[in-house]
Amino acid sequence: MKIKLIVTAACAAGCAALNAATLSVPTAVQSRPDPASAVIAVLKAGSEQPAATDKAGPAPAGWAAVEVAGPFEGYVKNRDLSKQLDVIPGASIFVAPKDGAGLIAVFEKGDKAEITGLHGSWTQIRLEKTLVGYIQTTAQAPAAPVPATPTSQAAPSSPSAAAAGSSASASAAPQGESTGVSKLFEGTLATTRSLLAPRRPFDWQLSDSDGNRIAYVDLTKLLMTDQIENYAGHQVVLLGSLKPVAGGSDLVIEADGLRLK
Repeated sequence: MKIKLIVTAACAAGCAALNAATLSVPTAVQSRPDPASAVIAVLKAGSEQPAATDKAGPAPAGWAAVEVAGPFEGYVKNRDLSKQLDVIPGASIFVAPKDGAGLIAVFEKGDKAEITGLHGSWTQIRLEKTLVGYIQTTAQAPAAPVPATPTSQAAPSSPSAAAAGSSASASAAPQGESTGVSKLFEGTLATTRSLLAPRRPFDWQLSDSDGNRIAYVDLTKLLMTDQIENYAGHQVVLLGSLKPVAGGSDLVIEADGLRLK
């Protein structure tokens, strides 16, 4: 009995030592036990190796499955967003905004995600979730390269900060000049239609707290014209890009998404 207890204690100590191992080099945590799979995180040299887990089943030889807490930056197709700009359960989350990019995770019901930007037909999100990833145990090689994130795709600290920064960019942009970047814009959605005023280039505009126009708003991509009236006069967050109005010096936000603030 005493020998059995000693062996058990030794095994427990060995496991604890393994879980508390210090990484000697930056180490990539990958979405699958495959060197070619997406890198979901990079552990710094000198940090402790995360505890091993079997939630995704046994890891193959040469790999250890570990749990890594978020948030994680990823991208989903615009078609995988609801009209309320929520990620639809079952949506694939990728490491970069392009076809063929590595898969980070599949969005599940109850997961939390925050939109941080728009890139063409892709939406950038911050995923708040703990993921199971894999690190190589046969040799600690330098971390696999992580796709570079252009400055225009850097995630803001919060939706409010993103919206505020975007609104400032909109109001400060030179007339007739496009920012060329998809962002979040915050303000009051107001109609430009009036019986006593000439027809404006667009029927809607985004106004600041003083009622001054930040930019016109083109809502034709949203395909929800019968519901737009419900947003009029309310504080909203627009997802879109700022462009010059053809033949004039005004600006227009081409909206790809709209929600109440």
